[in-house]
Amino acid sequence: MNPVFSKLHHICIVVHDIDATQRYYESIGIGPWVAYPPLTEYEELQVPSTEGFMSMQYRICNLPDIQLQLCQPDHNPSPQRLHLDAKGEGVFHLGFEVPDADAAEASAGIPVKMKGRRANRTGFTYYDTAEEAGVTLLTRATFRPGT
Repeated sequence: MNPVFSKLHHICIVVHDIDATQRYYESIGIGPWVAYPPLTEYEELQVPSTEGFMSMQYRICNLPDIQLQLCQPDHNPSPQRLHLDAKGEGVFHLGFEVPDADAAEASAGIPVKMKGRRANRTGFTYYDTAEEAGVTLLTRATFRPGT
């Protein structure tokens, strides 16, 4: 097993209407939901469209063993918007927690599709896996070792 993909952290679902989807989840007892911290905290971005990335809305729900994420892209270009338009609502990516974002990216051995880093080098990397894996895989480092 590739250790980069050994700790599943979250499932991200793209949706047309984040408020309606959140209400549905809450109606069946899945919640509470909170807005994801501002995307502007990512100082280093390699994404197809910064405007498309910055305009997305995210909500998260921390369940005991996994996080659920809802993502609503707007009309600006983004891989999430393309997925929603081509395939409809559903799972966009599986996110795996890693201790070091840069080390995970270097050792994954998979082409990178997008990435973002904060000033402390925490952040995310999306890998180009949708064609072969049926879903995009992502690694994320929430805390930098030693901080």
